[in-house]
Amino acid sequence: MIALRQLSLQRGTQTLVEDADLTLHDGHKAGIVGANGAGKSSLFKLLLGELAPDKGQLEMSGGQRIAHMDQEIEALDGAIVDYVLDGDQELRATEQALAAAQASGDSHREAELHGAIEALDGYSARARASQLLVGLGFDQGDLERPLSDFSGGWRMRVNLARTLFMPSDLLLLDEPTNHLDLDALLWLEQWLARYPGTLLLISHDRDFLDAVCDHIVHFYQQRLTLYRGNYSTFERTRAEKLAQQQAEAAKLQARRAEIERFVARFRAQATKARQAQSRLKMLERMGTVAQAHVDSPFHFTLPSADKTSHPLLVLDEARLGYMTEDGERVQLDDVKLTLLPGQRIGLLGPNGAGKSTLIKSLTGELSPLAGKRVAGEHLAIGYFAQHQLEGLDLGATPFLHVQRLSPTASDQAIRNFLGGFGFRGDDIFAQVGSFSGGEKARLALSLVAWQKPNLLLLDEPTNHLDLEMREALTEALAGFEGTVIIVSHDRHLLRATVDEFWRVADHRVTPFDGDLEDYRAWLKQRLEASRREARADKVEDSAARAASGGVQKDDRKAQRRAAAELREKLRPLKRECDKAEKELNQVVEALTALEAELADAELYTDPARKDELAKKLARQAELTSRQERLEERWMEAAEIMEAEEQALLAED
Repeated sequence: MIALRQLSLQRGTQTLVEDADLTLHDGHKAGIVGANGAGKSSLFKLLLGELAPDKGQLEMSGGQRIAHMDQEIEALDGAIVDYVLDGDQELRATEQALAAAQASGDSHREAELHGAIEALDGYSARARASQLLVGLGFDQGDLERPLSDFSGGWRMRVNLARTLFMPSDLLLLDEPTNHLDLDALLWLEQWLARYPGTLLLISHDRDFLDAVCDHIVHFYQQRLTLYRGNYSTFERTRAEKLAQQQAEAAKLQARRAEIERFVARFRAQATKARQAQSRLKMLERMGTVAQAHVDSPFHFTLPSADKTSHPLLVLDEARLGYMTEDGERVQLDDVKLTLLPGQRIGLLGPNGAGKSTLIKSLTGELSPLAGKRVAGEHLAIGYFAQHQLEGLDLGATPFLHVQRLSPTASDQAIRNFLGGFGFRGDDIFAQVGSFSGGEKARLALSLVAWQKPNLLLLDEPTNHLDLEMREALTEALAGFEGTVIIVSHDRHLLRATVDEFWRVADHRVTPFDGDLEDYRAWLKQRLEASRREARADKVEDSAARAASGGVQKDDRKAQRRAAAELREKLRPLKRECDKAEKELNQVVEALTALEAELADAELYTDPARKDELAKKLARQAELTSRQERLEERWMEAAEIMEAEEQALLAED
């Protein structure tokens, strides 16, 4: 249990929390939300003992093992899988003690330590660490590569895997999705949903919070308020409270009118594609969403260029990628696309498939390796990517950044514009070098908006943005008159702002006829197909190696006979592998269907369905455990078959 009793917390002269009372019970999964700078990360420091309360008390259950992800890691030379394993310090210490006992010949101590490692589940540790890394987007071939080989974003993924690997009763995660693509984010959702301990999660991704959390802790005006339910439930509950406050009535009505205009604008278009229907439902919900964010400090629009072209941009039989010292590195081939005014497109695809390459090729930053890029006469591109934060002038101010773009703009126009992005008063003239990541991201977005593009290309625009700014960006994009292409792991943003999806996969760019739930299903099918193919390839490769190793290569007939004999001898083992695989596929299908049922938000909020929820969660745990046992069974059968293969070859 975690309990705050009349607790106050300050940072310098600023009061973050005052007289807070909060109780979180074991097993709660609580999302921590509130504006940047409200004190969310300071709460984590308090729980870790790095800060002491200025007043009041913090009470925690004794003996809690706490796992917390560091925001900075060293570029070490060891393999990333070993870096993850190092997260279990007790296991590593026991392994070192075992090595010392083996070196000294102390068999009694050695037996004790083998038992200790068994109790720590140490003999499956490397497989578990590898599974975490693969789930977060790494290939099997990456696992033995040193940490220093990877960029900062990928190192943070390794760091996240290490944190998840640590044995813990309390897990503290501060923005774990910032460096993840949609595929890895969906995997992390499932992992956290199964986590048995207490979870405190700081995130600005509403869908992620909805999928993982059963409570929300809201930082607001130096107070902490605990809401039961996920983030959507929190929004509805808070909206109802705000609606009852007469002082906000006029402002609230104006916000409702804005949302009604959004719905009216898009209702006529939402009659064809399934994703358009999904978007209409999303827009109809935005009235409630707006109420919950009525006091947001961010309100801005994204003006479009006065002139446009038809088409705006064309890629014709384009081959996209990079030139390296070894030649061309092609990521996308035969790309044929035409961008028209008013299109609203979300890019979907596995990590590394080429989404960012496509965006950079559309901007002209990357020239096609072959084919053509044809820009319209009035094309005006607004491009936002994470590396643009690094391009900001750290010695300049937000005011100066805008003034450099438009020297003749009036001071008041610049002030009014920046105010919508949360830069007011002295903030307008503060040096960018002192800004947080979220403040830099807001400034970079404002510079894109100021230039009035007719084609917006946004590559993960919500990283570092808090929930209020994300909601303001979502509403601004919904009202943008130009063409939009977005790469984002924020599903709320995608549902509310795009009308169609393109899938970037297998070196191709193709229309995706479906919504985000269809894409989730496609990812699972793709993963299962990949696993089946890998298993089949392993069996066929083994037979081929055996055939070619036991006879002369020039004797084709003898090769075929040897291969046939080997297959016959291995047939019982192959049947065992196939049986395990069939059962595994059945369990995966059942688990997929069950997880779809567990995605129903009402299941968690309707008291009458409490027993139903408990049964489904118990069934999920049972299926997950069975899946793990079947995977181990298949691996054991495959290993035995390979060992038999080698033995038969040795006999020959």
